[in-house]
Amino acid sequence: MRLIIIGPMASGKSVVGKKLSKRLNLNFFDTDEEIVNKTGVTISHIFDVEGEEKFRTRELDIFTTLIENKDCVISTGGGIILKEENRELLKKGTVIYLKTSIQTQLERTMSNNERPLLQGDGDKELILRNIAKFRNPIYEKLSDLVIDEKNNPNQVVESILNKIEIIK
Repeated sequence: MRLIIIGPMASGKSVVGKKLSKRLNLNFFDTDEEIVNKTGVTISHIFDVEGEEKFRTRELDIFTTLIENKDCVISTGGGIILKEENRELLKKGTVIYLKTSIQTQLERTMSNNERPLLQGDGDKELILRNIAKFRNPIYEKLSDLVIDEKNNPNQVVESILNKIEIIK
């Protein structure tokens, strides 16, 4: 079983992925964590120094390696769906989309300065809305399961476990 969690920034992909992997006794991988471990610098630093395109190339390289693992949960960055190659790789697993409101994203990113796409003086809500307008239909199209927003990560995990039983 290879479960891949996608969704917008601050949707809880990493937290849910870790909890889900523990419940299923599977290995857990986070694409962003793997990039940080490999490069030794933050995602924000990569965006600042190398730009988003180079980051996306690094993301593809990491995801290409991670997707070869069997029996695991992989949490992805919100922009994983931007590269066609990643969209193809997603087909190698069961894709779970954590649908999250703009309001929740704003609340969760308010005091976080590590979100490269939200740095600067721009209107964060407008930025998130523009990102969502483009990405949300892609998340929907690529997903096998859509989990609507819940406040508690444990509830999200329970929803996923219940729905996974249905598609087995």
